[in-house]
Amino acid sequence: MITLHHLNNSRSQRIIWLLEELGIEYNIQFYQRDPITILAPQSLKDVHPLGKSPVITDDATGITLAESGAIIEYLIAKYGSQFKPSESDDQYWQYIYWLHFSEGSLMPPMVMRLVFMKMRSAPMPFFIKPVAKMLADKVLKSFVSPNIKHSLAYIESHLEKNSWFCGDQLTGADFQMSFPLEASAARGLIGDEYPNIKKYVKTFQARPAYQAGLAKGGEYDYA
Repeated sequence: MITLHHLNNSRSQRIIWLLEELGIEYNIQFYQRDPITILAPQSLKDVHPLGKSPVITDDATGITLAESGAIIEYLIAKYGSQFKPSESDDQYWQYIYWLHFSEGSLMPPMVMRLVFMKMRSAPMPFFIKPVAKMLADKVLKSFVSPNIKHSLAYIESHLEKNSWFCGDQLTGADFQMSFPLEASAARGLIGDEYPNIKKYVKTFQARPAYQAGLAKGGEYDYA
């Protein structure tokens, strides 16, 4: 039995979607963010030393595994080879690329944006606030926003020619890419200039397995 250690409003929601698509039995252990810090609770460290979600435990193999990409690769290797192109397939390296692109290229500037946006509105002494806001705005304008826009334009171009990230086949790359694109849409970053991203997000959100996972996962602000 697979147990998913699931934090509300987190990247672990995409693992629930994958588990639903795989059609295997699984349990969800729920965790709630601290309402002040928005961080995961200490209890997650009892499962994995980093105390982050997602984490899975697999009773069949005794393994405990963190990191979305590693979890997706593990679940597909063990329970769902249909969600991975064969190594002889032309799409195989696209699959590997997008699995890494999600966390390696797209998520870092998105996390930076979240941090600097919070910095702009964080409580602080009145004489520091103008300086902090100016620094945050400068970093957002000169580095963070251009990097996000560049990545989104690249994704838009790819999805103009492909139904999924690996052509016409739903793969692990799509589960991995789902979270940053949902989060981007929820934060107002996916405008009319990205019609293919909009269509892609609506397409996977309409899948029965996605909807079933959403019902089971609880609070999730990005759907």
